[in-house]
Parts: sequence; structure tokens; C-alpha cells
Amino acid sequence: MSLILNIDTATGTGSICLSRNGQSICLLQNENQKDHASWLQAAIVKLLSDSGYGMKDLQAVAVTAGPGSYTGIRVGMASAKGLCFALKIPLITENTLKVMAQAAQKTARGLVSLICPMIDARRMEVFAALYNLDLEEIMPPEAIILDANSFEDNLGQHKILFFGPGSKKWQQGITTYNAFFADVPFSAENLGKLADQKFDIHQFTDIIYSEPYYLKSFFTNIGK
Repeated sequence: MSLILNIDTATGTGSICLSRNGQSICLLQNENQKDHASWLQAAIVKLLSDSGYGMKDLQAVAVTAGPGSYTGIRVGMASAKGLCFALKIPLITENTLKVMAQAAQKTARGLVSLICPMIDARRMEVFAALYNLDLEEIMPPEAIILDANSFEDNLGQHKILFFGPGSKKWQQGITTYNAFFADVPFSAENLGKLADQKFDIHQFTDIIYSEPYYLKSFFTNIGK
């Protein structure tokens, strides 16, 4: 039995979710990326109050460690680590792109064989990774400058679902019939499903030595 606070402030829409055994109990979201820092702490208090739980009921805190917004990742990571240290509970971290891929599993089944979440990293660059439908990593997270030959080998052999904040600029320049695009919302609820799996096998992150996963040295404003 796991009661986990899940925090995702890595992209434009921030969210927190309280989940039990991977199932969402309550979700709160913030659409203004610039307000993630001021929104987060008050939102955590409200989330627990609305759910009828207290801080001492938490068994772990999970957070998206990146890639994404440099500032947003730091906000989420600092809050998660602080709570885990104070409450003496485990920290669980997960890659933002895998959380996005988890959200796309249902859409992808029967349509494609690979999933490619994309986060905008300015101009024609994106953070991207490739997963199969079981969320096994086919291509590790990378910062990619998109051009006409991007994903050429994989698209020659597989149907791929591209989605996420960075996929729209890729959609404009691609013509192959093996590329599919969809609007797939994701949130801390998707993080909760992955966090529960890690909780069950005690796959925790060291609180002191854990670091954000930036992929680039500096990245602040998604889509700009």
C-alpha cells in the first residue's frame, strides 16, 4: 500500500497529485509556468486537506526530475527533497519524457509501435526519447535539433506517435506516413502510476545526491 505525493513542475502546466497504489485520489494543476514556485507549497497543503490526509500519512514523494524548464525542475526537486528529508520518507524521481509516454500508452495501442514525447527546447530543438508500448526505452532522452532526416531510421521501420509541447514544429516539416501526431495531456497522475511501481521494488533516489536531469546546461522558457 503506497500513499505518494507526486510533483510535476517541469513543463508549462504544473501539477501535483496524491495517489494510492498508483491511482489518483486528488489532482491540482497550475497553467501559469511563471507561478509554479509560488503556487506549489500552498497547493500541497490544499491537496492534502481536500483529500483528508496529513503530511505524516505520506509514504513517499515523487517528482519529475527533467528534462524541461530549468527553473521548474529546480522548484519541484527542491520541494520534494525538502519534504522527504523532513518527513524521513523515500524520494522517487522519474524522467519527464517517460511520464509523458505513460500518458500516451492508451492512445498509442493499436495505432503505432513506438512513442516519442517531445518537449520544446527553443527554435528547432526538442528534448525527446523513444519508447515502445511497454515503456521500454528505445532511444534515451536527448536534446535534438530537428531536420528533415530526424528519426529517419526509426520511421523507416516503425509507426511512431509524436506528441507533447515540442511536436508541433516537427509536424510542420514531416511527410512520412509512419509519423502520427496527437494532443496527449499529461500530469502528475501519470507520474503517480510510475512512482507506485518504483515504490513496490524500493527503487528510491538518494535525497542528498539526487540532481535535476537538465540535458542542457540552461533552459528556462518552454516554447520561447
